[in-house]
Amino acid sequence: MRYCCTLLSVSDIHKARSFYEDIFGLEVNQDYGRNILFSCGLALQQDFDWLVGMSKDRIHKKPNNVELAFEEHDFDGFLQKLNDNPTIELLSGVVEHDWGQWVIRFYDLDGHLIEVGEEMKMVIERFISDGMTLEEVSQRMDVSVDDLLKLLN
Repeated sequence: MRYCCTLLSVSDIHKARSFYEDIFGLEVNQDYGRNILFSCGLALQQDFDWLVGMSKDRIHKKPNNVELAFEEHDFDGFLQKLNDNPTIELLSGVVEHDWGQWVIRFYDLDGHLIEVGEEMKMVIERFISDGMTLEEVSQRMDVSVDDLLKLLN
């Protein structure tokens, strides 16, 4: 058995494709018209009701129980990109998780919840530049020093 992809139901395949290409820089690997697979493994499907054999009214928007998670090296630059796009609906502003990672959550054009956080390597480097030892970072993030070193390489 092999994991293939996560497939999102979208209302307009062209707008959704542009959203994921423009906001995240994703590249299309396969394009079947109303189904697109990006090279990262994310797939978009227009007419999801037809695909799964359900009526349109049984396809729900904004379930808020699943999110797509991305990490971004240039988190500040990404925040600027979001601010420059007034059509994006934010769930909240930037939040710092207990382990120190800054994230922002928002919805795509079809109401799918997305989280973008700074790369974990950046979190570790920020803590170290603030004067924390690897052991202190390990305790703050609740991971082993060995795991920290793997993330730094």
